Amino acid sequence: MKDAFSTYHPLVNFLYFAFVFAFSMVFMHPVCLVISLTCGVIYSISLKGKKAVKFNFAFLLPVMLVTALINPAFNHEGATILTYLPTGNPLTLESITYGIAASAMLSAVVCWFSCYNEIMTSDKFVYLFGRIIPAMSLILSMSLRFVPKFKAQIKVVSNAQKCIGRDVSNGGIFERARHGITILSIMVTWALENAIETADSMRSRGYGLLGRTAFSIYRFDKRDKKALLAIAFLGCYVLLGGILGGLKWRYFPTMKGAASGIFTISLWISYMGLCLVPVIVNRQEERQWNATQLKI
Repeated sequence: MKDAFSTYHPLVNFLYFAFVFAFSMVFMHPVCLVISLTCGVIYSISLKGKKAVKFNFAFLLPVMLVTALINPAFNHEGATILTYLPTGNPLTLESITYGIAASAMLSAVVCWFSCYNEIMTSDKFVYLFGRIIPAMSLILSMSLRFVPKFKAQIKVVSNAQKCIGRDVSNGGIFERARHGITILSIMVTWALENAIETADSMRSRGYGLLGRTAFSIYRFDKRDKKALLAIAFLGCYVLLGGILGGLKWRYFPTMKGAASGIFTISLWISYMGLCLVPVIVNRQEERQWNATQLKI
C-alpha cells in the first residue's frame, strides 16, 4: 500500500519534517535521541521495507560504531575517569556517552533525511517556495534530487563502459584508475549539461516571472487541516518545553539534565507522537481501507 502521509498537502509534509529535523539536531537529551532514532528507523522501514533494513544495518550501524569509538579517542573532557589511554590521556565516561549520543543524532538525521527524500519530492518543494524564492527553490530542488539521479546515471554509464571493457573492474590497478577517472569525467559532463538544460527549460517556461500562474494538483482539505493542527500543536509544545528547559541535558563536565517530572514526561510523549504521525496516519488509512473492503 502506498504511503498515505505522502498524499497529504506539501505544507503538512514540510512542517512535519521541519520540526523533526530541528528537534533531532538540537535536543541531545538521551531519551529524545532514542525516540528520534527509533521512530526514524520505524518510518523508514514502513516506507522502503527491506531496502531500509539493509541501509540501516549496512550504513547507519557502522557510522554509529565509528563515531562512538572516535570521539573518546580525541575528546578527553569529563570528570569521571575510567582509565588512561596508552598516550596518557584519560578515558572518561562523559566522552564515551557523548560519542554515543553524537552517533545517535547523526544516524537519526540521516535516517529522517532518507524519509524526506521519499516524501518531499522536487515538485512539492517548488510548489511551496516557487513564488516566494523561485531561484533558490529551483536550486534546492535540483540539489535534493541530484544524488538519486546521479546514482542512477552512474550505473548506466558503468554498465555501458563494462560492455566495451573499460569498467573499474577491468585491467590492472592503473587501468582501473584510468577507467574510473573516465567515468567520473563523463558524469561531471552529464551533471553540468543536465543543470544547463533544466535552467534553460525553466527559463523558457517563464519560471520566476512576476504574474506567472502555475497549475497545481494539491488541494488543502479537511484531512490536511487536522494533520496540520496536530503537527503544529505537538511541535510547538515540544519547542516550548525545550525553551523552558524541560529537555535540557549536558554531558560535560558531568552528565546532568532536567528532572524526570510530569512536564518532562509529557514532552517525551509529545515528541514521540510527533515523530510517529506518519506511522499513525498510515495505520488509520489501512484500517479504513480494510473496513471498506469488508463492507464490499
